[in-house]
Amino acid sequence: MIFLQLFYTFFKIGLFGFGGGYAMISMIQGEVVTRHEWLSSTEFTDIIAISQMTPGPIGINSATYVGYSAVVNAGYSHAIGILGSTVATVSVVLPSFILMVLISKFFL
Repeated sequence: MIFLQLFYTFFKIGLFGFGGGYAMISMIQGEVVTRHEWLSSTEFTDIIAISQMTPGPIGINSATYVGYSAVVNAGYSHAIGILGSTVATVSVVLPSFILMVLISKFFL
């Protein structure tokens, strides 16, 4: 069930998160900390700090870390946490991917 919630939450964030990764941070915090309570505010702050230090877009990095932490905090093993990070990462990128494929079809 948590994987479906992760997919829906991060797909929605990827779909409506215009302005890049920094614009997504408040949406991610609202969904993950306030609405679903998967993480505490302290854990979310730590995840944002780690996401800024690692290479890559902050929105994707934070989705990866949040997916892992949310699944592990729900009581699953660390191996299943990797699946949670994969689900969150793919679902935050999927709306942009779908839109780019559709736009490229119109150009061809």
